[in-house]
Amino acid sequence: MLFSGSMTAIITPFRDGRVDEDALRKLVDWQISQGTDAIVPCGTTGEAVTITYEEQDRIVRIVVEQAAGRVPVLAGAGSNSTANAIKLAKQCKAAGADGQLQVTPYYNKPTQEGLFQHFRAITEVVDLPMVLYNVPGRTAVNMLPETTSRLASIDTIIGIKEACGNLEQIKRIIADTPKEFAVFSGDDAMNFDIYRAGGRGAISVTSNVAPARVAAVWDAFNGGRVEEAQRLHEGLSVLNKAMFIETNPIPAKTALAMMGRCREEFRLPMTAMGEEHRAELKSILESNGLLT
Repeated sequence: MLFSGSMTAIITPFRDGRVDEDALRKLVDWQISQGTDAIVPCGTTGEAVTITYEEQDRIVRIVVEQAAGRVPVLAGAGSNSTANAIKLAKQCKAAGADGQLQVTPYYNKPTQEGLFQHFRAITEVVDLPMVLYNVPGRTAVNMLPETTSRLASIDTIIGIKEACGNLEQIKRIIADTPKEFAVFSGDDAMNFDIYRAGGRGAISVTSNVAPARVAAVWDAFNGGRVEEAQRLHEGLSVLNKAMFIETNPIPAKTALAMMGRCREEFRLPMTAMGEEHRAELKSILESNGLLT
């Protein structure tokens, strides 16, 4: 399988308003050394909606170059415009990405037929494996299992990142799609439950700051050590919650800045974390042995 296991939805580090290429390369190396199975740049956690086409291309090229075939790269290429999503997908393919992550169009609130036609249109132009991304809390539209099942019949659509928060919906997708179609957790708090339901891995926010621990959950589960996996997952519960005490990616990037791995710099409308939450986050990182 092209993508599986613990995959990091990596942040985009900035320095003085520009992509911090050196910090990004170091983050990729660190992630791989910690057992991460794939890198996912230019997603929600990567502040994709505020980067330019040129920056998206450069970020993907850097991640592909730095990963150097050690792990696959699943590049975010989503847009609420089908034409723009096609343009981004073409860039990802040209940059050498192994696959594209395509979110359901946000703000537009397309119908289920509109969702189907959007994703199908991209596959008809760009021959690059696609992982769908359903995150209704961000997009204001929930892609229903019936639509996902229709899309799963398209050869180049190989899986879905599910962040709907509804385990029954996710179980239905797993039951109703071909065995080779992969369902990935898009909600760290649900990783273990989704693995147990038949998920093939997670595209994680928490793994930005604790990649080895998030990977260990999958490795234990995939190795048949289910009780160990559950224990390791439960041990991450406080950290998982901390990654969402403010809007993602504010906590993850703030945590990495505290850990000395990037600058604490965002693009508006994302702003620095409030002082009360900052103190809470620091305490949680300390208790998890992440500030050394």
